[in-house]
Parts: sequence; C-alpha cells; structure tokens
Amino acid sequence: MAQQRALPQSKETLLQSYNKRLKDDIKSIMDNFTEIIKTAKIEDETQVSRATQGEQDNYEMHVRAANIVRAGESLMKLVSDLKQFLILNDFPSVNEAIDQRNQQLRALQEECDRKLITLRDEISIDLYELEEEYYSSSCGNALYLTTEEEKDYNQMEAYMKREPRRNWPDFVVGSHLPCS
Repeated sequence: MAQQRALPQSKETLLQSYNKRLKDDIKSIMDNFTEIIKTAKIEDETQVSRATQGEQDNYEMHVRAANIVRAGESLMKLVSDLKQFLILNDFPSVNEAIDQRNQQLRALQEECDRKLITLRDEISIDLYELEEEYYSSSCGNALYLTTEEEKDYNQMEAYMKREPRRNWPDFVVGSHLPCS
C-alpha cells in the first residue's frame, strides 16, 4: 500500500482490521452462494421424502440468503468506515484542495483589481473632460461677478449672517451662484 508510509500504530491496526473484515465478508458471501447453488441441485435418492427435503432446502436457502445480505450490509458499513477514515486522515489532499481554492480566489481578486483600476482610469479621464467642459463654458466663468452681481451677493451674505438658523437652499449657502 502507498499510504502505509509512516502511520501510527493505531491507524495501522485499524487498517488491518478493515482488511480482515473485507476478507471475512467476501468469504461469507462466496461460501453462502456456493452452498445455495449446491442446494439447488436435485438429488434422486434421499432418505427423506421430497416434500421434506424441499422444505429443508428452502429453509437453508433463506438462511444462506440472509447471511449474504448481512455480509453485503457489513461491506457497505466497511465502505462508509473507509470513507470516514480517509476524510479524517487524508490531510495532504485536504491541504491541496484548500490551496487550489486559494489560488482560484486570488485569481478572481486580481481580475477584480484589474477591472477596478481600468474603471478608475476611465472615470478619471471622463471627469477631466467634464471639468474641462465646465470651466470652458459660460457657467464656469460665473465665479467672476459683475459689479451689480457682487452687490447682490454681498447683501445676500449679510442677510444670511443675520438669520443663521434658517434653512437655506444649497445654491444659496454655497460660495458660488448657480448658472442661469
């Protein structure tokens, strides 16, 4: 066996126990099946009547069939025990599965990072173009007020200082006037 590299004594004993169970159950199935086949043969000369012999053979077949079923169930339990043993004691494959999942998640993270960087660059370019358009338009030049507009702005600012508790609209509170 390739797995018997350095197993502790309890694991080694457990594996030997599994092997013995396997051999015993398979032998039981084979022996009982062979006896059922032998019982199915019809013998010409017997000391018992045919009806009695038929009943005895029927009973023996039922018992042997039940033994085969029991051995089959025992084999299914053995398979379950082997799976449990493998799951609980196969750390290299568990670690390999964890490593594979980590690699998948890292690749996904790198892909998301690349997409975010691309999106950031595209938004930055669009924002720059929008700022260029805004500051080159007439609305962008609204920061430079005429004398009349500056007077109105100063009056509005003085009025707002006198009544600070009032909820002013955002365009009035800001340091710039809205474009019209």
